[in-house]
Amino acid sequence: MEPGACSTSGADAAGESERGAPRVCGVCGDRATGFHFNAMTCEGCKGFFRRSMKRKAMFTCPFSGECHITKDNRRHCQACRLKRCLDIGMMKEFILTDEEVQRKREMILKRKEEEALRESLKPKLSEEQQKVIDILLEAHRKTYDPTYADFTKFRPPVRSHPSSRGATKSSSLLTQDLSSEDSSDLFGSEAFSTFPAFPPADPTEPPPFPSLALQEEQDESSSVNLEFSQLSMLPHLADLVSYSIQKVIGFAKMIPGFRDLSVEDQIVLLKCSAMEVIMLRSNESFTLEDMSWTCGSSDFKYKVSDVTQAGHSMDLLEPLVKFQVGLKKLNLHEEEHVLLMAICILSPDRPGVREPLRVEALQERLSEVLQSYIRARHAAPGGRLLYAKMIQKLADLRSLNEEHSRQYRCLSFQPEHSMQLTPLLLEVFGNEIS
Repeated sequence: MEPGACSTSGADAAGESERGAPRVCGVCGDRATGFHFNAMTCEGCKGFFRRSMKRKAMFTCPFSGECHITKDNRRHCQACRLKRCLDIGMMKEFILTDEEVQRKREMILKRKEEEALRESLKPKLSEEQQKVIDILLEAHRKTYDPTYADFTKFRPPVRSHPSSRGATKSSSLLTQDLSSEDSSDLFGSEAFSTFPAFPPADPTEPPPFPSLALQEEQDESSSVNLEFSQLSMLPHLADLVSYSIQKVIGFAKMIPGFRDLSVEDQIVLLKCSAMEVIMLRSNESFTLEDMSWTCGSSDFKYKVSDVTQAGHSMDLLEPLVKFQVGLKKLNLHEEEHVLLMAICILSPDRPGVREPLRVEALQERLSEVLQSYIRARHAAPGGRLLYAKMIQKLADLRSLNEEHSRQYRCLSFQPEHSMQLTPLLLEVFGNEIS
């Protein structure tokens, strides 16, 4: 760049008014590069005008003083070219001195250096951390199907009153598959290592929601005074939860380091966390508009009233819906969502864990990745205190899990209903259900 060339390049008021006009040099008709010294010109005429003014050059036209300046002949008559520059409004007052040019260049350089420094100080994910995230994203997508196509394999949902379809008697493909497993060894070393990995899983992130209104559903089923004889949704939801547990197992097996733990600890961690991870995963299908879980077609749209018909009371469902609303409001990125699920599974304080320090080391590594991701990728204000809020959600899940187990124990008191549960549910909640 020539000294002084950057003096007044840039649009001024006149330039603003002519933004829609073709960018053509007003002196020679060549392609213009912007407003220079108060007029739209090309780089050649900009430099010519600057040099002429700084040298106080005096030119004489060898012809009649009426030369038509073009891109091809602009060097032939300097006098008419300079006259044309002045005619279109170029002003020498806009030309910077050499000192001003130098100061401007120094300012530009300083800004670039400051920007580079800011960029270098910006939190970044290491290659190893990004690799962990990529593995978890892949695990999540392989074990969660956003089309919910497999829901058609469950025993069909029957709402309010049993229908002529004989839902409680018809056995789904999935139930047959699970029943054929040796329930006593479903989490045994051999069965565990070959447990099937299923389709893909759950992301999303919507806005805030006002107060939680559960309308007549709260009246329908307030507490444990449910009539167990009316649990028409139990077979379908038992299949759904059983299927979801399989997905959680498939996801867990792909968490870096999980398979390195002893089989006993893998089983304990999965039994303790399965329901919590299912609650986390279900947040993708949860909609704030009507407080329901929408899993494809209207047959698989679940309201609170549907879940009460599977034996659960509002002691579980009201805090569960509040949990789903709060989690939805966090607007988690998919990366944050999968990290939270993995952290939930790798909880060293689960009862029965034999090597808590090994589990804690894996969880700590994932926690560091999550915090790094939030700092680097989740811009304010959403990222502010987000990690603390996510960890609080894990504490909320513990309470929900305890209430869920308590209500499953209530079901176990009714043999006709415990018979509707799948072998996998009986295996996972074996400690709770007699």
